[in-house]
Amino acid sequence: MPRGQARLACGALATFALVTAAAGLAAWHKYQLLAGPLAPGPYVDNPLVGVDTYFRNLMGWRTGLLLVVLLQFSIWLANMRDLADVIWRQGQRRHRAWLVFGWVIPLGQLFIPKMFINDLWAASRPEPDRRRGHPLLTAWWLFVLVAANAYSDAPEELKKAATTSQARQALRQIMFSDGLDICAAALSIIVVWQLIRRLERAALTATAPAVRPAGQAGS
Repeated sequence: MPRGQARLACGALATFALVTAAAGLAAWHKYQLLAGPLAPGPYVDNPLVGVDTYFRNLMGWRTGLLLVVLLQFSIWLANMRDLADVIWRQGQRRHRAWLVFGWVIPLGQLFIPKMFINDLWAASRPEPDRRRGHPLLTAWWLFVLVAANAYSDAPEELKKAATTSQARQALRQIMFSDGLDICAAALSIIVVWQLIRRLERAALTATAPAVRPAGQAGS
């Protein structure tokens, strides 16, 4: 079950990354069209109208997929918590309810999800060497935070743009934000698979029966 949930979480992340890349390409196409003179002809035949429709649809799909990613990632974290409780229950610092609330509570969302991941990572390490945190986790969380907050108002700025220059500026910000989102999704996939493999190995070690020396066999 944990490995199956990891596949679902990674599938949602990969789909989100692909749709985000497609939205970024549509933004680039729109950016290029706005650099030149507006095409003459009927409204329905205007290439800018077509690419704008394509871009808006992709942005809508992207928003929906982001919610799916958060749901799947939270379910996966809950499954990982089950494994961690078997291995090192006392090392899990937060109640399970924070797996959901930690993503939405202001300020708490800046560190609570990372605390869960740090605790899971520590549980996956051998008992004498349990330490929370790792450079991979730090890089992942920094990308997640920057991607979530960098130019988050760019889509709204694009809607309010009154000139071509303002629209192109907003599109530049959207494309940069899309690149950050793709990097964050890729790192999230790496973190998911690293943790599932490490925790599965640690759980097998924790539940394996102790092997007694041959000279101490039952009397």
